[in-house]
Amino acid sequence: MTVPLQELSSIVASDLPGRRVPVLLDLSSWERALECIMEAGNILLITGFMVPGAGTPETDGPPGSVVLGRALARLGKEVRIVTDPNCFEGINGCSMSVEGPEVLSLEKGEDLFDYSPDLLIFVERLGKAADGRYYNMRCEDISALTYPLDEAAWKASEKGIPVIAIGDGGNEAGMGLIADRIIEVLPDFRKCISMVPSDVVLPVDVSNWGAYALTAMLSLEKGIWMGHSPREEEIMLEKMFSLGCVDGVTGKTALSVDGFPLSENLKIIEDLHRWWERKGPVSL
Repeated sequence: MTVPLQELSSIVASDLPGRRVPVLLDLSSWERALECIMEAGNILLITGFMVPGAGTPETDGPPGSVVLGRALARLGKEVRIVTDPNCFEGINGCSMSVEGPEVLSLEKGEDLFDYSPDLLIFVERLGKAADGRYYNMRCEDISALTYPLDEAAWKASEKGIPVIAIGDGGNEAGMGLIADRIIEVLPDFRKCISMVPSDVVLPVDVSNWGAYALTAMLSLEKGIWMGHSPREEEIMLEKMFSLGCVDGVTGKTALSVDGFPLSENLKIIEDLHRWWERKGPVSL
């Protein structure tokens, strides 16, 4: 593959938030993720992260899942987004607002296998820590708000089904693959780091951005841009805003993601589009 992955990573994994986790991104992970995707036919994207006090999910995760899921469907894949009852309204609204994939509301990891997936992609979904609890970036125990959809990762491993994980903090499902390295850069966060396994992990600045970057790579295979437009980003965030969803960092209901204002998120989309335009279609 001749795609300059360093340039792609510089757009979405430059450690802009200063969390240090994106510095652990292995460039070859982009290639491995694409290989898993191209070999799959039935894909489930798992997302949804509840914010204490708001009673709604955060704005990171759902838009990325919708955009990536829509692109996968355009490639002929069977695609569904999976979340839990607490997060369903916000995520379903997000997907419907831009004609994205069907959203399922499930309660247990084992429920995912009723849909016969051959690939799981976690996008900003909490994963259990070593003590079996779920923690947010403030190290608050939010197990009471979190359904154990991450348990699907272990069952997938038993079944030989690959798992891709996209996260930005170290506490997300799939980060168990690099847990030891996360502990090295975030020793004070040790208690909260996810031990949930994956086959490929993409630690990025903002999870949505990682999903958008994968979509840009899929666009190279298709030969057309399959990502979303800046206006669609606004539409998704406006819909989530109307349903009470909040920025996971600020806790506020606003057109922002992980503390980054709408303008910064639109810039990422534009940068990825320019990256795609410069590269042109290639064979994966």
